Amino acid sequence: MATNSSNDGEPSAASLARMTENLNKVESLRERLTSVLANRNTHQAALDAPNQELFAKAAKAYMQEAMTNPAKLIEHQLGFWTKSVTHFVEAQQALAKGTLSAPPDRTPADRRFTNPLWEKHPYFNFVKQQYMMNAEALAQAVEDVEDMEPREKQRLKYFSRQIIDMMSPTNFLATNPDALQRAVDTEGESLIKGLENLISDLEANKGEMIVRLADESAFELGGNIATTPGKVVFRNRMFELIQYTPTTEEVHKTPLIIFPPWINKYYILDLKEQNSLVKWVLDQGYTLFMVSWVNPDATYRDVGMEDYVEDGYVTAFNEGKAITGEKEINAVGYCIAGTTLSLTLSLLKQRGDTSVKSATFFTALTDFSDQGEFQPFLTDDFIDGIEAETADKGILPSIVMARTFSFLRSNDLVYGPAVKSYMMGQTPPAFDLLYWNGDGANLPAKMAMQYLRGLCQRNELADGGYDLCDAHLVLDEVDVPLCAIACETDHIAPWKDSYRGVQQMGSTDKTFIMTQSGHIAGIVNPPSKGKYGHYTNSDLTLGHEDWLAGAKFTEGSWWPRWGKWLKKRSGKMIPARVPGDNGQKILCDAPGPYVAVKARG
Repeated sequence: MATNSSNDGEPSAASLARMTENLNKVESLRERLTSVLANRNTHQAALDAPNQELFAKAAKAYMQEAMTNPAKLIEHQLGFWTKSVTHFVEAQQALAKGTLSAPPDRTPADRRFTNPLWEKHPYFNFVKQQYMMNAEALAQAVEDVEDMEPREKQRLKYFSRQIIDMMSPTNFLATNPDALQRAVDTEGESLIKGLENLISDLEANKGEMIVRLADESAFELGGNIATTPGKVVFRNRMFELIQYTPTTEEVHKTPLIIFPPWINKYYILDLKEQNSLVKWVLDQGYTLFMVSWVNPDATYRDVGMEDYVEDGYVTAFNEGKAITGEKEINAVGYCIAGTTLSLTLSLLKQRGDTSVKSATFFTALTDFSDQGEFQPFLTDDFIDGIEAETADKGILPSIVMARTFSFLRSNDLVYGPAVKSYMMGQTPPAFDLLYWNGDGANLPAKMAMQYLRGLCQRNELADGGYDLCDAHLVLDEVDVPLCAIACETDHIAPWKDSYRGVQQMGSTDKTFIMTQSGHIAGIVNPPSKGKYGHYTNSDLTLGHEDWLAGAKFTEGSWWPRWGKWLKKRSGKMIPARVPGDNGQKILCDAPGPYVAVKARG
C-alpha cells in the first residue's frame, strides 16, 4: 500500500489516520497473545541457558586475571573506552558541522547492516558503531579469560556470542531503519502483520518461540515435494518401507535401502525432481527402498536404540530381501541413521548374518571424542535438563532440537528471519529446504538418553564398545565394504570426526569422500547443478590434516563417483522390479502417512 503524502513530503492526515487505525488493531490481537502465553507448554529451564555456575566461574577467572595481571585488564578496558569515547566525539563534531552526516566508520563489514542509513545517518551509524565496539570488547574479554577448563571456556564463548547476537540493533524496532521505514510506508500494517506472524508461530508451537522459516502453505507432501512415484509395501510401529517405481527397464540385482535420520523426515532426499537423490538413484538402475520413520509421541517413551536396530534396521533388511528374493542388500545411513547402521553391522557380524553387502555412510559420526560446536549442549547441566524433559513428556520434543540447531547459526536461522517476519511483516519464503528444516520429528525418551549419554557424552562405541541388544558392539566389527561421505563445512557432523570413526572400522575395503559445503547441501548436490567439488585420498592411515593435504580435488558432485563404487557391489542387471509384482501387499502410495505426521511440541 502506497503512502499518501502532502506537498511538503510529510504523510497526509488521511495517511496518519490509517496508520493510527492499523495500530489500534493491536488491541484485537492482545486476546490471542494472552491466551497462547497463558496456555504455553513449559519446558526445563536448563534447556534455555547454562546454569549460573558457568558465569560465576568466568567472573572469578576474569577477576583473578585482573589481580595477577592488572596491566592486561587496564589495557583492554582503556582500548574499549578510547574507541567508544573517540567515536562519540567524532559523532558530535559531525553534527556540529550542521550537516546530517556520520563520522568515519572503521567497523568491519557485516551483512546485517546493509541499509545505507547504517553508514550515512548519524543516529543509526552511532548505534551500529557502538554495538560493534561493545561486541568486540565482550568477545575480547571472554578470550582473555585463562583460568578455565577448555570445555567451560568453549561454552562461555558460545553463550557470550548468543548475547552479542541477541543485542544487535537490527533486532529492535527503534534501531532498525528497514523496519521503521516499512512501518511508515505501509501505514503501520507491517507491524500488525508482524504481530500476527508472531502469534501464529507461538500458537503453532504451543507457546514456544520457534521462528517459522518457510511458507508452509506452499508445500504438499506428494504434491510438489516427495513426489517420486512409489508404494508403501510394509509398515510396523517404527517405520514404513517405501519401494519406488523403477525408471529403467533393467536394475542391478542387489537392492538398495536408505535409512534417513529419524530426527528429520526422509524427503530431504526427494524434495523435487531436479535435486532428488531418490530420482537419481532410480535412474542409475536400482531397486530402491526408503525407510520412513514414525514420528513418535509419548506412547513411545520406552522405545530405545535397540528397537530402532531390531524393529527398524534388521526388519527392513529382512523385508527388502523377502520382497526382492535376494540374500543381500546394500545399505545407506544418513547422520544418526549412519551411526545406528554401524551398530547394526556389528550386531549382524556377531550373529553371523550376512544380509548387508555394502554400507554407505552420509555425514555419520561414530567417534564423538571431539564434540565440536555441540559441546555447549553436551554438558551435564544441559543433558540433565533434557533427561528431565523426556521424563516429563515421554519424548524429546522436536522444538527443543530445532531451537538447539537454530542457535548454532542464530543470525541466519533465528534473528534474521524473526526481523523479517515480526518487524517487517513479511511472509516467510516458499523455500522447500527451509520447509523441510521446520518439519522435524520427536525422539523417544529412552532412545534420546541412550544416544546422548552413551554415544555423545561417553563415546562408548569408539571407546571400548557400546552395549545394546544383549551384545557388546564395536567399530572393528564393521567389516563390510564401505563408503563414507562427509562434508567440509558440516557443523553437525564435522568431517574430521567422521573420518576418525571410519578409520576405526574393521573393513579392509574403505572409501572416504569429503565434499564441499555443509550437512545438507553437501549431500543434496546433484551433478546437474555443477556445484561443490569433492576430495578423495585412498590412504586412510593418515591423520585428517595429512589426508586432506594429499587428497585429489574433483570438480562437481560426488554422486557419480559413489555411483561407480556402488555399481561394482550391486551385481548383474535383471528386469526391473515393480512394487507388488511378487505378490507383496501394497499398503498405499508413497510418501505414506508416517511422514505427514507433524511434531508440535
